[in-house]
Amino acid sequence: MNIELRHLRYFVAVADTLHFGKAAERLGMSQPPLSQQIRQLEDAVGARLLTRTNRRVALTEPGRVLLQEAREILARTDRAVDLVQRAQRGELGELRIGFTRTTPLSQDIPGAIFAFRQRFPAVHLQLEEMNSLQQIDALLERRLQVGILRPGTLPESLLSKRLFRDPLVAVLRSDHPVLKRVGARGKLSVKALAEEPFVVFARNAGAGVHEHVMALCRGAGFAPRISQEAREASTIIGLVAAGFGVAILPQSCDHIHVEGVSYVPLAETNAMSEIHVVYREDERSPLVPRFVQLLTAAKG
Repeated sequence: MNIELRHLRYFVAVADTLHFGKAAERLGMSQPPLSQQIRQLEDAVGARLLTRTNRRVALTEPGRVLLQEAREILARTDRAVDLVQRAQRGELGELRIGFTRTTPLSQDIPGAIFAFRQRFPAVHLQLEEMNSLQQIDALLERRLQVGILRPGTLPESLLSKRLFRDPLVAVLRSDHPVLKRVGARGKLSVKALAEEPFVVFARNAGAGVHEHVMALCRGAGFAPRISQEAREASTIIGLVAAGFGVAILPQSCDHIHVEGVSYVPLAETNAMSEIHVVYREDERSPLVPRFVQLLTAAKG
């Protein structure tokens, strides 16, 4: 016969109490079936494990050897079951998360990540900086489980939830004449930039802002005259400082301090870029909904 875990549990109970009656009571069973199970175990291992008399029960030398091994086997089994159950509850494993360069600039997102790590310390978070297009590809190829990005049109297999709206601002040299046209509310109309050369994200940079900027300009009645393209917000701001033109960027980029550059809010109500959390519709890891829930809760 094969040795089953129940045989080892029964044996450990008897070895702990050295009393069949007390062991049976602990196990919630009657004594005769317990004695039968111990005999089956002895037959399986081919050794006498316990000596029994009317007055006492004692471990044999093979019994002492098996007891140590049985405790370790049962402990490992219990640990394995616990790990599996924690993984099922989303408390264990690895979560691969993508984020854009400006994502950490919203304090709520790092706060949500910190809260997740505090709540689930056994979960390893693998964070990778990618632009929005790269994250979408990685999600589709299952190299990422969660993306935090500025989405355009998403494939049907991806789901998204908006985390927050990031206002778009005009970026100009601080001595630019257009600044004189800033209204009483401290805002600038996109139309005021119609005659200016623009520094923009390259269309394939995957920043999720290029099309929005083009749409804002079209809505203001002009097509922007593009003087330079770049792949990084810091490069765009540097080019503005160098006099290559004006730019429209997310407000979260205003942490990039370049001397001689001003950030001015735009008057248009639709001058907003959105940050979404994105994940696969068929994602099966229980870690993903837990992480998404914390992110969305952080945004109220």
